[in-house]
Amino acid sequence: MAQAAETARTVILTVDDDPGVSRAVARDLRRRYGGSYRVVRAESGESALAALRELKLRGDLVAVILADYRMPRMNGIEFLERALDVYPGARRVLLTAYADTHAAIDAINVVDLDHYLLKPWDPPEEKLYPVLDDLLQAWRSSAYKPVPSTKVVGHRWSARSSAVREFLARNQVPYRWYSVDEPEGRRLLAAAGQDGQRLPLVVTPDGTALVEPEAPELAARVGLATTPAADFYDLVVIGGGPAGLGAAVYGASEGLRTVLVERSATGGQAGQSSRIENYLGFPDGVSGAQLTDRARRQAAKFGAELLTAREVTGLQACGAARIVRFADGTAIAAHSVILATGVQYRQLPAAGCADLTGCGVFYGSALTEAAACEGQDVYVVGGANSAGQAAMYLSRFAKSVTLLVRGPDLSASMSHYLIQQIEDAPNISVRCHTVVDEAHGTGRLEELTLRHSVTGERDRVGAGWLFVFIGAAPLTDWLGETVLRDERGFILAGPDLTADGRPPDGWELDRPPYHLETSVPGVFVAGDARAESAKRVASAVGEGAMAVMLVHRYLEQS
Repeated sequence: MAQAAETARTVILTVDDDPGVSRAVARDLRRRYGGSYRVVRAESGESALAALRELKLRGDLVAVILADYRMPRMNGIEFLERALDVYPGARRVLLTAYADTHAAIDAINVVDLDHYLLKPWDPPEEKLYPVLDDLLQAWRSSAYKPVPSTKVVGHRWSARSSAVREFLARNQVPYRWYSVDEPEGRRLLAAAGQDGQRLPLVVTPDGTALVEPEAPELAARVGLATTPAADFYDLVVIGGGPAGLGAAVYGASEGLRTVLVERSATGGQAGQSSRIENYLGFPDGVSGAQLTDRARRQAAKFGAELLTAREVTGLQACGAARIVRFADGTAIAAHSVILATGVQYRQLPAAGCADLTGCGVFYGSALTEAAACEGQDVYVVGGANSAGQAAMYLSRFAKSVTLLVRGPDLSASMSHYLIQQIEDAPNISVRCHTVVDEAHGTGRLEELTLRHSVTGERDRVGAGWLFVFIGAAPLTDWLGETVLRDERGFILAGPDLTADGRPPDGWELDRPPYHLETSVPGVFVAGDARAESAKRVASAVGEGAMAVMLVHRYLEQS
């Protein structure tokens, strides 16, 4: 009974594109293990990955993954390699024909394959069950450390509940969602002594109940690092998007005492992307969450500290030290600083949107909210890649997706490959020269008033979901006049500071600023916050690495 209790939520997952084979594998697995494990089957690598991500968010455990080698679009080895990112502790088995045993042997090195099985596996009592018995025993004996998931009780149309769910999801914290209207949600509220008037209620794995928690408290309670381990570092990286993560990886790997400070969740805007298909080295595409998780683990592997939910409010040069001040009044110091604060989506100025944010109007939350849009009509505002990627992802769930674009077409700021995908998607339509004039609803979004920007014609449509991806405002206001910025708030660096052939006012060194160096020596900028940056993930990562190289040069000459 102890084993059954331990594995009640533990999954054995099998994936095979042949429906007959898929059913047969699942049937044999359930016959032997159905009493103690939940057997989940999928018929493609994509759907199996989606199932794994859903299980991960819910905090479920996966003990064994069986994948067929010959699958279209994504073969078994490619699937297992990607599944490794989601459940690194799961035992991996490849189902293969005799002719493909060479591939199975190669997979032992590629994905650390635990076993391969030849098809057919009949009789399972001889060829399947002994192998699975050993793998399950090994999994139970390993340090897989099952972690009870965080529980969130809230209202579907509560902005604060939505914000907490997004914070947990983007920080890869497993959680279970309970509506305040569900019996289990009411039981959790009663156990915490709450009447549901203040939401959300968050119950941490150790049983602590938090009511309407702010991000710093929530981060600390669910195990995210929020406090620096030292007072002084070689390098402080401010911002955890692609540029900041790239800087943290290269800084820590090259021996610099490095700390990365992020105000909400690592990944930045890129971390919210459902699919990035033009990033070098990922021909099948990669989600922003996957890329972020890999980069975060890589930075931690090299010894970088990653602080979450810490808001930076000030930067000061004090002799050779650079002082970084936090909102709570504390501070840390370093020899050098890299500003990788990125940008945030501009708020939609339409009447009613502010009151309905989080209650049907969302900014960059497509991944978190997509499943709830199933079978419904969805509107997406924006004409750049982030909007296009969100539209494609939402189209997998929604009845229809309407892309609202201010300009005459998508070509001005969207990649060609993405435009083609949108044109080929049967349930995505594009309305050009269209803006949102007003959002309507009581407690949640119910309708939108759309206006044609050329003719002025207005159209009122029913809408329960609006996702906004418009414009980019740099997150640099907190800098004040510490470093020079352009009229839009983007940080000037390198050649932009010496356009007239002279160094910026107050520059005391006998050399001009390095390429990514700001008007304060030893303070560098990388990624989207830099004036005239490329606004692409690859260039942001490259600038993060380049900034570290310039930090070394600065430290050598200081």
